[in-house]
Amino acid sequence: MIAIVDHGMGNLGSVQNMLKRLGASSVRTTDPDEIRQADKIILAGIGGFDGAMERLKELGLVDVLTERVMGGRTPVLGVCLGMQLMAHQSAEGTMGGLGWLDADVERFDFGGDRSLPVPHMGWEEVKATRPSPLFDPSAGADPRFYFSHAYHVVCRNDEDVAATADYGGRFVAAIHRGNLLGTQFHPEKSHVFGMEIYRRFLALQPS
Repeated sequence: MIAIVDHGMGNLGSVQNMLKRLGASSVRTTDPDEIRQADKIILAGIGGFDGAMERLKELGLVDVLTERVMGGRTPVLGVCLGMQLMAHQSAEGTMGGLGWLDADVERFDFGGDRSLPVPHMGWEEVKATRPSPLFDPSAGADPRFYFSHAYHVVCRNDEDVAATADYGGRFVAAIHRGNLLGTQFHPEKSHVFGMEIYRRFLALQPS
């Protein structure tokens, strides 16, 4: 069973619909016991960093998520804001993040060049930078995914970066460290390329 953390911020129904199309059983939940019993966890989201962290705390989910992800090594996929929540902190707010990933979240800054709008919205090619469960190393052309974000993750350890994209410079498009996986783009809005991301996450065997 896949547990989709239902913090009420984001297009969680679209995530669940794509999993259903792939034949996977999932549940949108705020129940700690369901999260403890899940084979995998998806932490998706759209919105503000502080609002999402405050919601997770209100629901009493921070400890159980950390217990399962960091203690139980349960595979987790963070999507957009969900990936950002794995970091220590964000320039968007003042609250600390989950701290699973040695990274911070920064706003796009193009040094006064206003030719690139923020938020960054649209399709970009994504280039895998090292082997990762999320991407097919035998694929020919770089896949394209849909982005919608003003902030991006900055990893302190380059080995945590699984893929990059370009928007006024290279930025982290996906991360991978052990059972931690994340995408800044929205697989559920990225058609066949996004479906492949979820297919590969579903096929991942827990360590």
